[in-house]
Amino acid sequence: MKTLHAFTYVNAKTLSEASSAMAAGAWAMAGGTDALHTMRFSVLPDAMYPKTVVNLKTISPSLDYIKEESGMLKIGACARLYDIAKNATVQSKYAAVAQAASKVASPHIREMGTIGGNICQLVRCWYFRYPGNRFFCIRKGGNMCYAMAGENRYHSIFGAIQACVAVNPSDIAPVLVAMNASIVTTKQTISAEKFWSVAVPGATALAAGEIVTEIQLPTPASGVKTAFTKFAIRTSVDFPIVNCAAMISSSDARICLNAVFNNPYRVTAAENAVKGKAIDDTSAAAAGTAAVQGAQPLAKNKWMVQVANAMVKKTVLACK
Repeated sequence: MKTLHAFTYVNAKTLSEASSAMAAGAWAMAGGTDALHTMRFSVLPDAMYPKTVVNLKTISPSLDYIKEESGMLKIGACARLYDIAKNATVQSKYAAVAQAASKVASPHIREMGTIGGNICQLVRCWYFRYPGNRFFCIRKGGNMCYAMAGENRYHSIFGAIQACVAVNPSDIAPVLVAMNASIVTTKQTISAEKFWSVAVPGATALAAGEIVTEIQLPTPASGVKTAFTKFAIRTSVDFPIVNCAAMISSSDARICLNAVFNNPYRVTAAENAVKGKAIDDTSAAAAGTAAVQGAQPLAKNKWMVQVANAMVKKTVLACK
């Protein structure tokens, strides 16, 4: 196995400095839990690795904060997942955010990993991640998705974007979509629902040199409930097999599945099944059934359809 790819490490002092370096091909790094793994195991073609890595933690003013302001929760992109999960305001008013942050990976990863990194991480498909760039797949510029006809037990159950069936692995992403969050960058403010809705499978809407600086979540009105649930093999450390987030009031609902498609997958049919209705076993079950209508499972992941159904039902009931 190759050693870690060599790079120059730059402690950026300003967003402008970091953006300029990234526009020239540098990678951004905060917690480094994804970037360093990608480098260490040489999962990409050599030409895709950077010669410079920019440290975002040294930017002033700091991007590490959690605060309420102007009727919303503002979380700096470099805020650590551990701090988000333990924040009393987040726990009390934005429960799904705290729940999701507390379920990411292991305690050690949460101490290092940031919310910005969690929503921008690369996919976890084992063909894409195989050490030494063993599989030059379509996401790397190749001409095929090896999972299509190969081992696809944890891949998309709702089709593919550009013939790739790798899923979005983030635990934070579905919460941001369900809670109608906005993502602030150095160039724009974009709704979370559109942040991943691009033609490239699983990629973000970020342009070259564009950096996520802040996540904004409107404060839920009185009576609004939010919840997050996750199904994983090893519940204390694993990426999700399926996860789900919901925000439900007496008259409205927003429900988002993740790890089931290239991008976070908002299930409007499930929302319609519970809008304006009492939350009980019947309405929650109807939402779960509606959520998986139109599913297109692959040869080895039909079981994920039932898991997604159950996760939606469980999440809706948690908003009771």
